[in-house]
Amino acid sequence: MKLTLERKLMNETCTIGELYVENVIECHTLELPVRDGLPGSAIPTGIFLVANRVSPRFGRNVPHIDGIPNRSNILIHWGNDEANTEGCILVGRTWTPANPCWIGESRLAFDALYENIAAAFSAGDSVTIEILS
Repeated sequence: MKLTLERKLMNETCTIGELYVENVIECHTLELPVRDGLPGSAIPTGIFLVANRVSPRFGRNVPHIDGIPNRSNILIHWGNDEANTEGCILVGRTWTPANPCWIGESRLAFDALYENIAAAFSAGDSVTIEILS
């Protein structure tokens, strides 16, 4: 399964994008600002493997993005604004330019996305994510 994150808005506070599953839009994304790709910044561009592991923070399986240079424990999870991430990708169903660093219906978006990812893993498929700016 191929996930693609296409960034649409980058400012000093956050980075907003759209996440596609097999080229079909799935949800909006929110990351930290694009800086240097190191902790405290959005994930650098590239193609990365996604794993399905338990997160100690969330106490359940969540998608982990592996192979990011100088980064570890980077997840795809729910949350509404930049205060809800330390470098992970947040997902949401709603976004508006009037409130550019906030995404809504995050848990609904996560649950739908996770269902797709879990099904791919159950079928024995690998999952990748391509980050585009």
